[in-house]
Parts: sequence; C-alpha cells; structure tokens
Amino acid sequence: MEVPASTVSYRIGLNESYRPLPSVYLAFFSIWVFSACSWTINTYKNRHFQTNNLQWTLASVPLIKALQLALSFLFWYSCFNLQVCSLWMSFGVYVTGVLFQTACFVSFLLISHGYCIMCERLSVTERRTTAALGCVFYLTLVGYRASVPYFSVLLLLNYFISFYVIFHHISQNLSVLREQLSFIEDEDVHTMHGAVYTKYMMFKKFQATMQIVALAETVIYINMDNSSETYWLRLLVREWAQFCIFLYIGYV
Repeated sequence: MEVPASTVSYRIGLNESYRPLPSVYLAFFSIWVFSACSWTINTYKNRHFQTNNLQWTLASVPLIKALQLALSFLFWYSCFNLQVCSLWMSFGVYVTGVLFQTACFVSFLLISHGYCIMCERLSVTERRTTAALGCVFYLTLVGYRASVPYFSVLLLLNYFISFYVIFHHISQNLSVLREQLSFIEDEDVHTMHGAVYTKYMMFKKFQATMQIVALAETVIYINMDNSSETYWLRLLVREWAQFCIFLYIGYV
C-alpha cells in the first residue's frame, strides 16, 4: 500500500534504551516553558517602556528551546506509542536545535560587546561582526549536524573565533570599568560607584560563565561515546547544563 506524500513518515524498529527520552524531553519542556513565560512577563513589565532590547533578545532563546523540546517529545512519543516517526518532525527538531545554539551565541556576543549595558547601540563594525559570526556559526553548525565532511574542523575554528571575540570584548569592558572605578575612588564620587561596580561584577560573573560554557562545549564535542544505552543519561546531563548556564546568565 502506497503512503500518501502528505503524510511523510516511516516506521522503524526502536531501541528500547531510547524509551526514557519522551519523559526527559517532556520534563525539560515544562521547565523551559516556565522559564520562558517568566522571562517574557518580567521583560514586559520591566522593559516595556524602555529602549533596551537585550532582554527581549534573550527572551527569545528559551522560547526556541521550548519549541525544540516540544518537537522532540512529540517525535519520540509518536515513535514509541504510535509506532510512527515523522520525518518532518525530526527535521523541525534539527532546525530548532541549530537555531537555539545560534541564538545563544549571538546573545553571548551581544552581552560581551556591552550592548544595553555599556552602550545603547553597537557600532556598525560591531553589528557587522556579530551578524557575520552568527551566520557563519549557523551554517557551520548545519553542516556539522548533517555530517558534511570537514565541517567539524570548520565548527571548531568557528568556536575558537567566537570565544576569542567574546573573551576579548569582556576583557575590554572590564578594563574600562576598572578605570572608571579607579577614577571614582580618586575623585571621591560615591554616587556613581554602585552602578559602575554592579556592571563590573556582572561582567566578571559573565566571564566565568563563558569559561564554563567553553569547557562544556569542548567536553560535548570531544565526547565520542555514541552508546545508545547511555544516550538518555548524556542528554539529561547536557540539558541540565544548558538550563543552569542560561538561568545563571539571566540571574546575572
């Protein structure tokens, strides 16, 4: 019997070691949805009448992640319970996963530039650099996920460049803030000390967070364990790590 083209799906023999995946994805979907709603409501209340767009940019990240987790849950749930694995749904998981990682790195780049923290607008050069790095990161990640030859090397190079740019701009902003703090202390201008010191500590915490992100990404891509028996456990660890890192950045 021929399957209609409008219902592109296929049936496969599933490994039972993947059975915990629907529960894992559903749990993290609930967590990210709650986080996304809380962040969006908080952003609307606090930034509705302000020109600061950084909070709105960051608010899109958990929404994309929640969409990815929802599609992942539906895919694996239909596989195990309906015995049908949708090709289009798996493609949606693939696309939203790439978009999530790209949105994360673009957000990291914006924060490292001091967007809406040190300055209200980025310079033309900074905007072009951020856009170029974001596009290249997206394309190399697509190629890497599609197992295109040599794209693993390109992705590694892109990670190196992106993290270099991030840490370089963080160091520059910290240097500027240290100079401002020294000037304030020398001139005994205590009214500005609190605001400048808050920004300084925020960048210090963000710098430490980026070091953790760099280490986590290195561990993820170096890990060559493809065992299906431990896939759900590795997924659990990775999802918790991503959520905790993003939650900490939001707190900072």
